[in-house]
Amino acid sequence: MEITEARRFAQQWVDAWNAHDLDGVLAHFADDAEFSSPVAAQLLPESEGVLRGKAAIRAYWAVGIERIPDLRFEVVDVYTGVDLIVINYRNHTGGLVNEVLRLGADGLVVSGGGTYLVADAGAVSGVQPG
Repeated sequence: MEITEARRFAQQWVDAWNAHDLDGVLAHFADDAEFSSPVAAQLLPESEGVLRGKAAIRAYWAVGIERIPDLRFEVVDVYTGVDLIVINYRNHTGGLVNEVLRLGADGLVVSGGGTYLVADAGAVSGVQPG
């Protein structure tokens, strides 16, 4: 992915997140995408942090938006690889996070994961298990 295209992708991603538009975020994901996150492991222990399929990813992100009504992201930088995009962003608590997304031939995310600088990703994300 070219850097210009990656930056456009990241802008659409952050705009959708900041509008709390899950359909907008998920429009970039394949139906059978897989996403992992240490926050998912905390919020949905039965998932062991791995969400399989767009419906499972939506359900997880919907919980996050529900529990964090002031959720907002700011893109710090964007990185590209052969079939990867990394979105480095600051969340509403000031925590730095990376989304590492692997793209399929059609340009949709087939797998991805959230990565954090700290062990307690739930605390830095501002969401705690209910």
